[in-house]
Order: sequence, then structure tokens, then C-alpha cells
Amino acid sequence: MENKVAKSGSATLTVGDKSVELPVLKGSVGPDVVDIRKLYGETDVFTFDPGFTSTASCESQITFIDGDQGILLYRGYPIDQLAESCSFLEVAYLLLNGELPTASELTEFEHTITHHTMVHDQFNRFFQGFRRDAPPMAIMVAAVGALSAFYHDSTNIHDEKQREISAHRMIAKMPTIAAQAFKYSVGQPFVYPRNELSYAENFLRMCFSVPAEDYKPHPVAVKAMNHLLILQADHEQNASTSTVRQAGSSEANPFACIAAGIACLWGPLHGGANEAALNMLKEIGTVDKIPAFIEGVKNREQKLMGFGHRVYKSYDPRAKVMQKTAHEVLDAFGMHDDPLMKVAMELERIALEDQYFIDRKLYPNVDFYSGITMNALGFPADMFTVLFAVSRTVGWIAQWNEMISDPSQKISRPRQVYTGAPHRDVAPIEKRG
Repeated sequence: MENKVAKSGSATLTVGDKSVELPVLKGSVGPDVVDIRKLYGETDVFTFDPGFTSTASCESQITFIDGDQGILLYRGYPIDQLAESCSFLEVAYLLLNGELPTASELTEFEHTITHHTMVHDQFNRFFQGFRRDAPPMAIMVAAVGALSAFYHDSTNIHDEKQREISAHRMIAKMPTIAAQAFKYSVGQPFVYPRNELSYAENFLRMCFSVPAEDYKPHPVAVKAMNHLLILQADHEQNASTSTVRQAGSSEANPFACIAAGIACLWGPLHGGANEAALNMLKEIGTVDKIPAFIEGVKNREQKLMGFGHRVYKSYDPRAKVMQKTAHEVLDAFGMHDDPLMKVAMELERIALEDQYFIDRKLYPNVDFYSGITMNALGFPADMFTVLFAVSRTVGWIAQWNEMISDPSQKISRPRQVYTGAPHRDVAPIEKRG
């Protein structure tokens, strides 16, 4: 990775009787950053930033977010343009390689991914070690980590070709493993991938086909799945991506790093947000109950899920695409009178007009509509985060590969403010108490 950050000035920090001049660095877009790498060495102090909300942990050329303006760019391309104009594998190629593919490059990439979708036959036995009612995400964490035992011929992170092979394998096999986790959880036999189908078609078919009846995905369902995959493919240095980078900084194999990312994504404050939003809509139930719910939110008796975002302080650009997609799916499947969608639309209208929510910048985010869409496609709530992991895998891999290629990368080692006991001596046991 070629470092492109430039110096745009300096800042002087004085601590006691010590002063240090710190470079101010400028990226291509976004706020400038103060380079504090020499702060500790020259002043003997650290910075304190819980959650790293004001700290840039790396230099990256993959994704840019302007939360105030509601902008999300993959390699410079607006997310709405990519969702409307590209397939998921086009976007995957973009995230991995930095440019959208030509027709010939896309054909070759699609062929490579398609012919890596099968998993080793012995891998199928791995699932039998789980209880029949095991949550699909529990299976995903274990199964993806276990890939390193089956494909250890591509775990040398210092070999660029092996990194590429492992990247292709994970992107290709993730839908297969996710579908297997789903099938196992509902007691149905695994469905093998078909090479003539697209990435999104293959995934839907592997999830919903049964031996007695083949499943032919509706074009609107395929489009919706394509949108879901693209919109969730990457999102800068979020919790799971930072986890992948942190695991990768120790030079762990890529399968282990992605498994770590899946484990982090599992948390309800991250990948589980769309399930929480859907559950909220179900709890409200009907439009006439919304005013009471809103009053409960204002009194802090209820939680408004699917609104607001750690980064976005205006309308989440992904939510605009997902709202349209949700309507298309409900209309295509004759569900336009779906009570959940009616509640969602009215809740959105009230929230966007109510000064309470406007003042707090509680705009709908992508989770608000993605849960409705996945529910309409036939996925149970415990599969929502699994689908998230399938799409985010390409972002994780792109970020991991960028980190490995970054000459300034070091093993992750955050510091702390220690507030425990100072030095003390161990007393004999008979004198304690």
C-alpha cells in the first residue's frame, strides 16, 4: 500500500514544562488529523479516547463516510450509484482492487468466485457437532475459523498470491457456509451451489431449495439481495472491521481474522441492530399504537431502534436505497399491506417531523428497512446478522489485505489509564484481613 497522507501543518501541545510539535496530516477528503505517534516518547503522556471516537487507527483508501452530510463512498463511488448500477461481485472487485472491473476482468473474477463456492466434503460433517437448535451465528463463528484447517495452503500472509487465494475462497464460500448454517438450524439437508447462477441467486437458492422442490429466486428478490450485500459490504473502521485489523496485526491467518470479525458483528449494538428494529416494529404492532410508543421514547421508557447512527448525523444514504428496495419486495410478493411496513412508514414520518427527533438527529438508518426486507424474503430474525456477515466479508478482507500491505502497520497495542491499586507488598496469609 502506497501511503498518500500529506502533512498540512503542525500543532504544539504543552504538558507541564514539556512541549512537543505534532504534525497535522491531511487525507484526500475528510478532517485533518494530529499525528500523536511521538507524543509519549517526548512528553511521557498518552491520549485518552474510549471507543476511539476521535482517533484514526490507520490510513485507508477503501471507504469514506461524511456523517454530517450523509455520504458513503466505496473507493470514491457513491453507495447509491453502486447499488443501482453494479452487481455485488463488481463491488467486491472494486473494494479488493481499487477500481471497478472491465467486462473481461469481471468475467474472470465471477468465474473464480463461482468455482470456489463448494466447501470440502469433510467440512460438512463439522456441523453435526452442534446442537440442532444452535444459533446460525454461533455456527458461523466456528465454521469460518475452522476453514484454516481445511485450506491451510493459503494462510501465509506474506505471500501475495496466497492472500489473493484466501480472499477468493472466503468471498466464495461464505454464502455456502451461511446457507448451511441456516439449513442446519431448520433441520433441512444442505443444498449445493450451482455454477450457472449469480452470487445472490445462488445464496437464495441454497437457503430456500429443498429436495422435493427447487427454488427459483424472483428477480426482485435477487435485486434486493444484491442491494443488501452491496450496502453492507464495508463501512470504514467500525467495530468488526477494527477487530479484523487488530487480529490481523498479530499476523493471524485470514480465516481466524474474519472469524473474529464475525464474533464482533454478533453483538446487538453492531450487526444485531436490524433484528432489534424488526422486533420493535412487531412490538408496536399497529399504526394506532405509534403515538403511545413515541411518548414512551421521549420519556425514556421505550427504545427507538433503527434510528440514529454512531457516525451519520443526517439521513443514512444506505437507508434511502433500502427503503425503495423494501417497497419493491413487498409489492412483488403482494405484501404492500404488510402491517410492519405500515408501522415503519408512519413511524418514519412522525420521527422526521417531530422536533424531538430532529433536534437529536435521529434519522432512519439502513437497519430500519433491511430487517423488513429480509423478513419479507423469508429469513428468520436469527439469520439477519448472518446475512450481514456474508456481505461484510468482502470489506473485512479488503481492509485486512490493505493493513498487511501497509508499511507503517504495527501490532495493535492500545494503552490505558490505570486506576487500580498502586504498588503494595504481599503480606503473609495469617496477617491478611
